[in-house]
Amino acid sequence: MRKPASMWSLETLGRVRLSKHFFMRDFLYSEIGNFYGMPNIPDDPDLEIYNGRQLCAQLLDPMQDTFGRIAIRSGYRSPTLNRFGNENRLNCAKNEANNGHHIWDGPEKGVNGAGVTVVIPWFADQYDAGRNWRDLAWWIHDHLPYSHLWFFPKLAAFNISWRADPLRTISSYIAPKGKLLAVGATPEIGLAQRRKMYRDFPPFRAIKTP
Repeated sequence: MRKPASMWSLETLGRVRLSKHFFMRDFLYSEIGNFYGMPNIPDDPDLEIYNGRQLCAQLLDPMQDTFGRIAIRSGYRSPTLNRFGNENRLNCAKNEANNGHHIWDGPEKGVNGAGVTVVIPWFADQYDAGRNWRDLAWWIHDHLPYSHLWFFPKLAAFNISWRADPLRTISSYIAPKGKLLAVGATPEIGLAQRRKMYRDFPPFRAIKTP
């Protein structure tokens, strides 16, 4: 697929179905793009679609099947839009750091991946009542083939990414801040103890849709 050159071709891209629950259009919204009048259009739609399908099928669909609807807080960013966000201090990391995360079709072709920032409303309600963010972090670690997890204080939102070569690392801005799991490290607590932390979670992939 060529880079969209008209509203109609962008509409066609938005209709591309990435997985059971998600379409490309779900990930194209951008506050930066809206406020500053910048289009959020991929440079390489085919690579974007491929990586997006892996992200959705392997990570987002299982979470939505288990917990109900998940909310996309920040999805795809074009290299141009992300660079603008970084240079203007709009909470965007440098393009080099976001390739394979918010940038699904970046110039570094060796980084094959995609990521988003999401909120799980089911868990956010419990987090607001005092639940520990690590309960969800360990559930994801034990059930899904993620590459990076990074948790934030508001609503227990978190970055989650898929990569062809997953790094399996967990970090947080919520106390205890810092690295919960480094690349190649073994969790500090065993599987049995982790399971106790999320024993009241819904059964994995519990929700069935028609």
